[in-house]
Amino acid sequence: MTNNDLPQNSADVVAAAWEYVLSYGPERIDPIVPRTAYGHPSLRELFPMVSHGVLYLSRCTRYPWTHDVGTAFPQAVGGYRVRRESDNTLIGEVDTVEEAYELIADNLPEGCGPAVDGTPDDL
Repeated sequence: MTNNDLPQNSADVVAAAWEYVLSYGPERIDPIVPRTAYGHPSLRELFPMVSHGVLYLSRCTRYPWTHDVGTAFPQAVGGYRVRRESDNTLIGEVDTVEEAYELIADNLPEGCGPAVDGTPDDL
C-alpha cells in the first residue's frame, strides 16, 4: 500500500471503515446489521466498528471513540435492545434490525454530523 492508497480525510477514513465492516461475514456479525445501518445516510457518516458481533458507531475516527450514539444489541429471545452507553439510557426495545437502526438514527446526539478525524476532544 502506498501513501496514495491511504484515506486522506475523515470522510475517506469513514468510507474505508464502512467498506471493511460491510465485507464481514457471519462469523464476525450478522451481515444484515451493517447493511441496515449503512442504509441510513446519517449513520453512514459515522465511524463503524464491530466487537463481539455488535456494530458500534462513533462521531470520531480515533480511539477513544464516542459512546453517545445508540447501539443495537441483539436479544437471545429475538429483537434488539437499543442503548446509549454515554448516559446508560435505554432508548428502546424493538422487534427488527430495521426498527433498531431507525431508532438509532432518530436519536442521534444534537449536532451530530459526519465523524471527525480525531478523538472526542476534537468534537
